[in-house]
Amino acid sequence: MGLFFYGFHDICHFISFDEVLILMKTKSVVMKISLTQKYNVPGPRYTSYPTVPYWNEADFTAQKWITTLQKSFTESNSKNGISLYIHLPFCESMCTFCGCNKRITKNHSVEEKYIQAVLKEWKMYCDLLPEKPIIKEIHLGGGTPTFFSKENLESLINGIFTHAIKAEHHEFSFEGHPNNTTHEQLKKLYDLGFRRVSFGVQDYSATVQKAINRIQPFHNVAKVTFWAKEIGYTSIGHDIIFGLPFQTIEDVIDTVEKTNSLKPDRLAFYSYAHVPWIKGNGQRGFNDENLPKDAEKRKLYETGKKLLLQNGYHEIGMDHFALTDDSLYKAAHNGELHRNFMGYSASKTQVMIGLGVSSISDSWYSFAQNTKNLEEYYEILESEQLPVVKGHILNNEDLIIRKHILNLTCELETSWTAESLNFTELPEVLIALKEIENDHLIVIENNKIKITEKGRPFVRNICMAFDLHLKRKSPETNLFSMTV
Repeated sequence: MGLFFYGFHDICHFISFDEVLILMKTKSVVMKISLTQKYNVPGPRYTSYPTVPYWNEADFTAQKWITTLQKSFTESNSKNGISLYIHLPFCESMCTFCGCNKRITKNHSVEEKYIQAVLKEWKMYCDLLPEKPIIKEIHLGGGTPTFFSKENLESLINGIFTHAIKAEHHEFSFEGHPNNTTHEQLKKLYDLGFRRVSFGVQDYSATVQKAINRIQPFHNVAKVTFWAKEIGYTSIGHDIIFGLPFQTIEDVIDTVEKTNSLKPDRLAFYSYAHVPWIKGNGQRGFNDENLPKDAEKRKLYETGKKLLLQNGYHEIGMDHFALTDDSLYKAAHNGELHRNFMGYSASKTQVMIGLGVSSISDSWYSFAQNTKNLEEYYEILESEQLPVVKGHILNNEDLIIRKHILNLTCELETSWTAESLNFTELPEVLIALKEIENDHLIVIENNKIKITEKGRPFVRNICMAFDLHLKRKSPETNLFSMTV
């Protein structure tokens, strides 16, 4: 059965698509399971390949990272510019659904020290580059970027452009918390060149909000959404989540209907990633039995998706929806959609530099991650070193597989007609995909794989067939959230 179907062995026969009958030899028991149950296994989200748990840290050094960065920068800066991801980790309260790197505090005196540290890190990078970087994309993530005052956000962005050039067609975005985003912050960031903002909504149910410690009335979301529209933001996004504790079909319907009344330009409709084993994770305050599972959880998504499609949204890649005038839809329609550690992007750059605690950088030829510990981040910078503590240098095989996974997640298809996309273990990958093909989730013909409409919920499973690192070393402990 391969690496996809943990727990199902000695499989004899498959009979249907939507309701799959598996005849198991064990005790001659016949089990009737759905495709969701069959493919709902732990798996990566593929914001990178190789995924972080499979990075070869033993072969990685900060100097190797710098060398690949300089090479990639020389190849791409003048043509496409670069991207910046800036991690702003502070939050005033702990949301118990969140798996992000954050520091909980109500002490806003931490802002200035952190901004100065990030700018110092940026200056160190600029000193390593042969020319001024042209910045095409900036994303402020967290944590809670709107924890920071408008004055400190202005200091951050102005400090970045002391050593850089703003690309003519740039895309700057940030994540806003509806409870603390102010009109002044929105206006200041707009004046600094930001045109896209995403607001974390999650769910409007009072029961769900209490469970995840995210009390956030609808009128707060409506207020910041209308402010952003009034100011002139051209892409306003809402992030909503299915599979949260105590969440029901009625909750999803209510959340999507309220969302549609505000008509954001794009939506991320994420599956809740339950990873409570990660150190420092805030996923507490509810029990596993409070979470919708398998078919019940999938029904939440399908219900929300149906409503979104009825209201003019188009499904983009995995977990995303957009109106036709949004840049994400246009990028997908034109075959220009890109995916990186920031998620889906309409801007494709070869170099992405991550600044701040826990940030991940990508030179295309290598990945590098900063320390996750805030105090260590400050200490390393004070020693005049980049705060990079681990990473991975991609070999030729990694680069080929990375391209296939990007094709699958962005274009829902990939091919190996070009010799540059062929690799030694491709026949084994195609054998592993045979069962997925039998379930009509993909079509394989003419040296090409195309994901069907029925297969869209299972993109991560399809990518797993190409994941040679995962195939060679299945995880022995909890590493990933469930795929469906």
